[in-house]
Amino acid sequence: MKLLQFKLSDDVLLGMKTEEGVIDIAAASQAIGMAAPRSMEAALLGGEAVRAQLEALRDAVQKEANPAYLMAESSLTYAPVVSNPQKIICVGLNYRKHAEETKAEIPSSPILFNKFANALSAHGDNVELPLTSDEVDYEAELAIIIGKTAKNVEETEALDYVFGYSCANDLSARNLQRRTSQWMLGKSCDGFAPIGPYLVTADEVVNPDELTISCSVNGVQKQNSNTADMIFSCSAIISYISKHMTLVPGDVILTGTPEGVVIGYPKDQRAYLKSGDVVTVNIEQLGELTIKMAKCN
Repeated sequence: MKLLQFKLSDDVLLGMKTEEGVIDIAAASQAIGMAAPRSMEAALLGGEAVRAQLEALRDAVQKEANPAYLMAESSLTYAPVVSNPQKIICVGLNYRKHAEETKAEIPSSPILFNKFANALSAHGDNVELPLTSDEVDYEAELAIIIGKTAKNVEETEALDYVFGYSCANDLSARNLQRRTSQWMLGKSCDGFAPIGPYLVTADEVVNPDELTISCSVNGVQKQNSNTADMIFSCSAIISYISKHMTLVPGDVILTGTPEGVVIGYPKDQRAYLKSGDVVTVNIEQLGELTIKMAKCN
């Protein structure tokens, strides 16, 4: 399934992408009289039972072909695929070629840092450039969304705790990132964690460690790689984190970025993001996440 969140007035609602359009889950479940979660949080907490409800509702909607609760995707205003994650955990230097382009040592264990919920933004959003930086960089990343409480899990079981995957962009203010050995300040500006447009459930992703991943700026490709270049696999990352802190449903893990970021170029060739730039992350099976950079108000 491809789940998403969209805005309607002051509400954030749950939707499901189908070939016929996007199902308004709340409207469809009420009209048909079938149980279904009304929010992404409820879907994440509900486990297999909720997934079965959503599949049953999708089948019923497709059978009825009633446009009353089907929306054109082009009409939607997206919200981030998760709204209130307890944790947004990021992995640094997790692609071998990216570590090499930045002349960094290949890490022997995952390098972890964090973002906060203020950094969340959505597909189609305008993301403001902070007043404190003129060195904002793009980073295409595969996002893991946790679906079950995970503590001290082994790699062989780690993917069982994944609800789904999404496209993400780990926007980074490089000058702020350099101020201290802690990267948090350069990573957690408002809107610096675009994620979406869909949460693709884990059953639809055969192998998250073999997905093409790319990023373009104004239509010009800047990154082009595959998650197979990750130093630490998705299962290794989940297992490692779970042995240091408990992961809970809705937690987001950003798994690192491939080569091609601005900071990897020689200084005289670096073209950082500016107002008006359109940045698109594309990941195989997961779709395209596009944002536009804007001046800070």
